[in-house]
Amino acid sequence: MKTFVLGGGCFWCLDAVYQMTRGVQSVVSGYTGGALPNPSYDQICSGMTGHAEIVQVTFDENIIPSETILDMFFVQHDPTTLNRQGYDTGTQYRSSMFYRDESEEAEFRAAIVRNQPLWKDPIVTEVTRLGTIYEAENYHQDFYAQRPEVGYCRVIINPKIAKVRKHYAKWLTA
Repeated sequence: MKTFVLGGGCFWCLDAVYQMTRGVQSVVSGYTGGALPNPSYDQICSGMTGHAEIVQVTFDENIIPSETILDMFFVQHDPTTLNRQGYDTGTQYRSSMFYRDESEEAEFRAAIVRNQPLWKDPIVTEVTRLGTIYEAENYHQDFYAQRPEVGYCRVIINPKIAKVRKHYAKWLTA
């Protein structure tokens, strides 16, 4: 098993896509990249903690290649906007990848280069050494699957799922 820590704006969006991806064993929403220990969602939303909303995606490389997990990341959010995804603005929504070692850093940087041709503007995804991860509150876990009727899910997440499905349908379970 391998785990990537990725931030692409609201963690609900990344969670929704990876939860329905073949070979993904778990997705845990959380926070990392800041200075405040044990931050709450309200503190994160202030934009003052330095943390990013992230997901920890644990997957089986024998089922889905790590390159596919990363390429899906670059399709499901806009990695060219600094500290924003759609209507969500602030450093907590930054496009980010948190690596554990030099090998993972190289893999992340290669994914940026590989995916740059998909975007007109430069990719501004932050690649940073992973620090402490704080798990988000329970109501953030598996948010989309539990509340698909919520407006945010229908208006923001459903189009992202459709975009990923267009390019990666063979990897999705639903």
